[in-house]
Order: sequence, then C-alpha cells, then structure tokens
Amino acid sequence: MELSRHPTTVYQAVAAQLEQALQQRYRCGDYLPSEQQLADHYAVNRHTLRRAVDELVHKGLLQRRHGVGILVLMRPYNYPLHAQARFSQNLLEQGSHPTSERLLAVLRPASNEVASALAVAEGDNVIHLRTLRRVNGVPVCVINHFLPDLSWWTLLQRFNSGSLHDYLSQHTGKHLVRTQTRISTRRAQAKECKQLEIALQSPLLCVRTLNKTTDGAMAEYSVSVTRGDMIELTLEH
Repeated sequence: MELSRHPTTVYQAVAAQLEQALQQRYRCGDYLPSEQQLADHYAVNRHTLRRAVDELVHKGLLQRRHGVGILVLMRPYNYPLHAQARFSQNLLEQGSHPTSERLLAVLRPASNEVASALAVAEGDNVIHLRTLRRVNGVPVCVINHFLPDLSWWTLLQRFNSGSLHDYLSQHTGKHLVRTQTRISTRRAQAKECKQLEIALQSPLLCVRTLNKTTDGAMAEYSVSVTRGDMIELTLEH
C-alpha cells in the first residue's frame, strides 16, 4: 500500500488508515499484527509505523502491552443493564469469549455499606467472593460479591470459575434477578491496576448491583470495577 512520502505526513496518513482499519475489522480486545507486518503492509519503515501507532495510543484507541503486542481498545463491548442481564451470554452473542475465575472466597463481617444493602446487621458474617472476568483473555472486570445466606457457604467454596449466578441456579435452584443498579466512575488504584493490567489512574466504571431471588429474598450485593475503555453500559427502557 503506497502512501504520500512527505516527511511530515506519512505517519499521520498511516495512522488515519490504521484507524479506519480498526473501525472496519477489529474490535476491543483484539491484537494487531506485529509492527513489522504492519510496516510491510503500509510500505513504511518501523519508525514511521511506531509513530502512527503512538498517535492512536494517545487517542486511546490502542494500548502497547510489553511482551504481548498492541491491544485494540476501541469499539467497547455493549452490556445492557436490565433485570435479566447476563454478562457472559451477552458477550458470547457478540462473538467474544468471556471467562471468569474466582480470586477470593471468605466469610467476613459485613461493613456498614454491605450490611445496609443486604438488610443485615453491621458485623454479621456474609460470604465474600471476588471474581475476575476476562474477554478474549484480556482482564476487564473485578467483582466483589457479598451474599448473606450462609447456608450457601459450603457450596460456594467449590465455585472456581464461570458464571456465579448460573452456578447458584444449578446447585440451589435459586434464580437471581437484578433489582437495583448504581453506576459511578473513579480512577484505578494500584491493586486494581495489577489485576486489570492497566495504568495507574485509568478510568473505571464502578457498578453496584442488588440481586434477589425470584421469591423476593435478598441474595447478593455486588461491587464491580470495570475498565472504562472496554465496556459500554446500555440502559434499556
């Protein structure tokens, strides 16, 4: 692919064509070909190609991941928020491969926030699970789940991966329904940066949800932090 050879515009022309390629052929979580392959494709040297990539990194469309490659950040995944919203199923329908793994499972006294959400006394023991969700292998979301029904504790100690709600449905017969969602934003802290493999102070979506069983019993309060560059929330009315 031949481009104008004016020294001040070649990398900008490459950046423009690469951005167009991102819109047409890639989605968030994909990786670009190697720099050498891209340089060959656009018939430029690697220095020019790097400048073009830097332009798109600066615009928030790409991210360099040391030892891995160039990650596409644009075109975030759509996640509708409604009572029956299912993260994994929604992304599967978009042609992606979502996974979930358990990072933590403990019993702990409920904080004031958790107790208020679950309608239990502050200090009462609740089940605390922490899970990490990935999409196409890229960390997207860390979720802290708080559950008041201690009869589920033995069962949940065996939960290691996949959908927590599907696991509960299969093993308890209880189906969870979202009854409240609160959304805010903040900057990533050090531990979250490590878990989500992002830079310090990157923007995060903080989503607090309340789930009940279909018979109205309080079942789960969850607090998730999600990469703001990879998920787009849709409120359905």
